[in-house]
Amino acid sequence: MPKSKPLTYREAGVDIDAGNALVDAIGPLAEKTKRLGVLGNLGGFGGLFDLAACGFKDAVLVAATDGVGTKLKLAIDTGLHQGIGVDLVAMCVNDLIVQGAEPLFFLDYFATGKLEIGVAAQVVASIADGCQQAGCALIGGETAEMPGMYGNGDYDLAGFAVGAVERDAILPRPDVSAGDVLIGLPSSGIHANGFSLVRRVVAESGLDWDDPAPFAPEYKLGEVLLTPTRIYVRQLLDTIHANPRAVKALCHVTGGGLIDNLPRILPTTVSARIDIEAVEMPPVFSWLQSEARLNAHEMFRTFNCGIGMVAAVSPDDVDRVSASLGEEARQIGLLAERGDGTAVVLDAGVVGA
Repeated sequence: MPKSKPLTYREAGVDIDAGNALVDAIGPLAEKTKRLGVLGNLGGFGGLFDLAACGFKDAVLVAATDGVGTKLKLAIDTGLHQGIGVDLVAMCVNDLIVQGAEPLFFLDYFATGKLEIGVAAQVVASIADGCQQAGCALIGGETAEMPGMYGNGDYDLAGFAVGAVERDAILPRPDVSAGDVLIGLPSSGIHANGFSLVRRVVAESGLDWDDPAPFAPEYKLGEVLLTPTRIYVRQLLDTIHANPRAVKALCHVTGGGLIDNLPRILPTTVSARIDIEAVEMPPVFSWLQSEARLNAHEMFRTFNCGIGMVAAVSPDDVDRVSASLGEEARQIGLLAERGDGTAVVLDAGVVGA
């Protein structure tokens, strides 16, 4: 048949006007995240940031990038997009603070088959929320509409954060050693790892996302599982600034749990002894452990089990660091000589021994 009219980009599945409308909607959200150092507004080819304006004297830049894994699939299936952007920011900025770095700015990447402005705006609003919690600016991003790449209603997210730390304040410090105490901060829930297993457990249990959560029946299962990842930045920055050099190392507990993440901050001669009796596992994890029939080692290698951040401090500094972190901080273990042992040992009765 003869071709009677032009085949436009819109007819091929990409709506430039929708993309421009989303940029207009994002502008006020990004404006709320502005902080010292931001230059210009959204809409340029790149985001500008003046590091000197932040008062650093001998700054080292620290960068992190991440996504939210298959937790994103749960947000899509339930239609609950309001917190997933907080997860995205948290996974990046929590990785910056463990290096001692203050998050400065954030950029996001949102990709979908067909742009739904309402959904995208909810996601970006939650990204802006996460940036405000972390004290960093949302200075740019990219929205990609790619028909044929994603199923109906699907989208993907990636985040990119940059922070800065004075050269002499980079963590972990070289004096992490046997005898240091591990202080844990609670997670807000599962955070954003382990969801491939979570989704499998839910599928095999026969539950729907709208069903009451077996471990918290006053809430819907999907709502509880989508609790956003906690952002620890402000709490930890305040503690570091109030207690110079008292915090020797920080560990963000993500995929791999305590067992695979703690070795990243330890010298090869030191092991971490975790007191599993001191780790108060919230009900969601007890339910997952029971449903998935996992032993303690597999649980602590898959999930955060209720501890989202860990600080290593000298015994002499435990009281003042704990006081600075607040009442929720609790000792969960200590460091010991490794010898021929493993980097992380699950134990009982270590705390107070």
